[in-house]
Amino acid sequence: MKRFSYCLSTLTLAILGIATSNAYGQNTETLKLSKSLSETTLLQQRAVTESDSSDIPLAEESLTIIESDLWSRIRNGYAIPNLENQLVNTQTNWYSTRIDYLQRIIQRGSRYLYHVVEALDKRGMPTDLALLPFIESAFNPQAISSAKASGMWQFMPATGRDFNLRQTIFKDDRRGVLDSTEAALDYLQRLYNMFGDWQLALAAYNWGEGSVQRAIKKQQALGLPIDFDSLSARMPNETKNYVPKLQAVKNIIGHPELFNINLPRLDNVPYFTSVKKNRDIDVNLAAQLAELPISEFKALNPQFNRPVITGSNRTTILLPIENATMFQNNLMTWKGPLSSWTTLNVNKTERVESLATRFGFKPDVVRDVNAIPAKMFVKAGSTILVPKSSRSSDENIPTQVAEQAQLTIEKGHAGTRKIYVKVGKKENLAAIAKRYKLSVTEIKEWNNLRKDQVAPGTKLALQIPAKGKTRQLASTSKTGLKRGSDKQNISKNTAQLNKKSVKRLASSQDSKRRKKNG
Repeated sequence: MKRFSYCLSTLTLAILGIATSNAYGQNTETLKLSKSLSETTLLQQRAVTESDSSDIPLAEESLTIIESDLWSRIRNGYAIPNLENQLVNTQTNWYSTRIDYLQRIIQRGSRYLYHVVEALDKRGMPTDLALLPFIESAFNPQAISSAKASGMWQFMPATGRDFNLRQTIFKDDRRGVLDSTEAALDYLQRLYNMFGDWQLALAAYNWGEGSVQRAIKKQQALGLPIDFDSLSARMPNETKNYVPKLQAVKNIIGHPELFNINLPRLDNVPYFTSVKKNRDIDVNLAAQLAELPISEFKALNPQFNRPVITGSNRTTILLPIENATMFQNNLMTWKGPLSSWTTLNVNKTERVESLATRFGFKPDVVRDVNAIPAKMFVKAGSTILVPKSSRSSDENIPTQVAEQAQLTIEKGHAGTRKIYVKVGKKENLAAIAKRYKLSVTEIKEWNNLRKDQVAPGTKLALQIPAKGKTRQLASTSKTGLKRGSDKQNISKNTAQLNKKSVKRLASSQDSKRRKKNG
């Protein structure tokens, strides 16, 4: 944003001169997500100084130019010193030759980019940092790394908690667009205050402040420079390439014409707004009332882990500005229940199947809605989500439960044993699951099956309680007994064992008599 002051007598000429200028990227395509905006908007603020004298002097006019193009606003706010080395060249070449990939990131990030730039401007921070999610997550707020970092800014669980990003079974603020952005800027600002250098602050964001501090001490002990380029020799490859990647994206956004790239136009206006709510509401219903596709609703509200958004007063949802009014109007006229889920506290460690059966729920529904893998048991003290009954249809999940509930699971081998079952000619997974009180999902996962169909004669591994019934265990032994004839086979085998035992005993007694007589 640029400010110019002119005297009142020259104001008209100035406006005419500015009106003839062309904004950058006028010929580029406007993204569907962005609102159209006219040419550069001019706002005038007139300051008139009052005086007791009869002569009132002419006051200066303050003329404010607001960028209509978000890319221009970002470029004008670049403040991190440029890095120039071979790694930057390599990364610039990598991104500039993958235009489709770059366009997908921009399309995804166009929902969020204005709000990130706005947050940076309010803090007086470099707008270069608005491009950091290109590197961290490709602007995917649901991204999860192999190290369990999550969200657009890739917060580790512990770091997220340090910056007040709550992580419960209902909500993970590391994925929340606004909460995670504020936390990331808090963290980056703290790192800059610590190192006094944005490139080192970025290295610490990726590598950890402790690692950067140790590298600096080693350099200082040897009398060597401590800038990013000099320190990079001590960094792991990921961190060594981290700032070069950001510089590469800066180079492309700064001068797309040098790389024969046409950036889609992003208007310098917000895409979404916050809407407060105080009642539990299903995610699907919220999207329906906002007249949004469920995919777009989840893209704006990726922090919600379950199919219900709890009704805490501090809970807000993000909606496109034009859809926020639709949501409020449709909500006022909605006559049905808002939520179809409630919570259940688990008192003892057990399998989902036995727990669900005990309370009259479908095991697969409970397992799926709580994202519990097939091999896992739910530990005592956990809170799980279950379908509401007609008696509790109007009740909200208590705020304390919503904010503190945790779900702990463990491998299901404790108290269980592995057995093998050979599939009979007329059997299927559903029949086997029913016989052993398991779910088809469990059997498929244990045996790496993709389909419900299984060929006769296939040997399946099952995890059953250690204290299984004799009839069930016998039917699944490695002798391959057929279903439906278990009792007959067991009796036959027992009789054969008894005959062999009698023969061995008689033979042993005859041998002893011969030795005695001899």
